[in-house]
Parts: sequence; C-alpha cells; structure tokens
Amino acid sequence: MCGRYVSPEQADIEREWNLVRAPSPFARINYNVAPTHQVPALRAAAQGGVELVPLRWGLVPFWAKGVPPKYGTINATVERMADAPTYRGPWRRGQRVIVPALGFYEWQHGPGGTKQPYYIRIGDQAVFGMAGLWDRSVTDDGHAVESLTLITMPANAVLARIHNARARMPAILAREDHAAWLAGDAADALGCIRPYADELMITHKVSARVNTPKNNDAALIEPLRESVQEPGAGR
Repeated sequence: MCGRYVSPEQADIEREWNLVRAPSPFARINYNVAPTHQVPALRAAAQGGVELVPLRWGLVPFWAKGVPPKYGTINATVERMADAPTYRGPWRRGQRVIVPALGFYEWQHGPGGTKQPYYIRIGDQAVFGMAGLWDRSVTDDGHAVESLTLITMPANAVLARIHNARARMPAILAREDHAAWLAGDAADALGCIRPYADELMITHKVSARVNTPKNNDAALIEPLRESVQEPGAGR
C-alpha cells in the first residue's frame, strides 16, 4: 500500500511534465502527504494535453453524493480496480491520473509490534509518477468533490522486505509510460502497471516523526544513523 509520500514543489512538476505555469497551491514540497490532503495530480485535459489539478487523496465515488465512504479509498489494488464498485467506474471511463512524488514511506513490522518507517526513492527519476484513478462526486447542494486513489500492486523484492506485513507497493510509472497511462486505451494503460526494477529502489530508515501528519519538514527524509541503502539493497 501507500499511505504517505513526499510531493514535489510545483516548479519541479512543471519542468518534469513540460507544463505552462498555472495558479496552484503547491508551491512548496510537502514532506508528509497524508490521506484527505489536497494533492497535485496530472490528468488528460478536455482540450487536449495534460493539466495539473488539486485532488483530494481518498476517492469519493461519483455515486456517493460528495460524502467520503466510511471505508478506506486511498489505495485501489490493481487486481480489483476494474471490478470493485468504488473504482470500476473511473477505470472504465478512463479517468486516470499521475501523482508526482519525490519518494514515499513504508513501514517494516518488527518484533513486539514495532514499526520502522523507511523512505523510498527511485534511482532513475528524481521526480516520478504514481498511477491513480480520479472521480467527481456532487453533493446535494451542488458542490463538486474531485478526488483520487493510488493504485497498488504486489511488491518487488526490495519493497517486500520493507513492507513485510502486506508486501504491496504503489504502481510507479516508467517515464516513457506517462502518455499511455493518461490517454491510452485500457489495454495500453494496464500494460503500464508492472514491477519497478529492484536495482532502482533506494531506501533508508527514517525517524518515527513521520508517523504524525503535522510533522512536515525536510528532516523527515533524513536517514537514521545508518548508511543509505544502495539501489536494490533495501531491507
């Protein structure tokens, strides 16, 4: 799964995706993005091209009248996204998004119920995109709520050792797959969801301060007093 990540500043997103600067609330890096936050996301624009939009993290289905479900919707498994009632609509309508990230956090379960957070980044992409789905739901008083879910998949070997409770990871897109994910047909998009190479994962332990969403500073991603793991050497 993916429950926390680091979101880039808007300028880095614009450079990576060659966007024209537009008004946005994402001028700064968010070091501790948590569920229910408004997050920057990229989707196909109605007039063509790609647009950067703020979306709520935690999908509110179109049929929910703008009310967030009582069950968790921050992640949709790739195995169920095409048929689960909450996600099949966005999937069938091609409502796919890319969520820009600098890295993400996962927790390794240890003896006695301990949980050690790790920070994970990608060796070949300083800013990378995670695959997601978005939806639009309208409240009874006419307010539109736009939201997203991140797609998760079985973990590669590196993430399986870290996220050892469930062995899942976010669906990280190769740079060359961005266009197909946003604008391709269903078969093209599904072909973009594949394990990211073990040798490109860079991981290290971080402070448990990340467990508290109000903590949001660069110190959250600093390694504990251990060496940074080289690509492919996560544990």
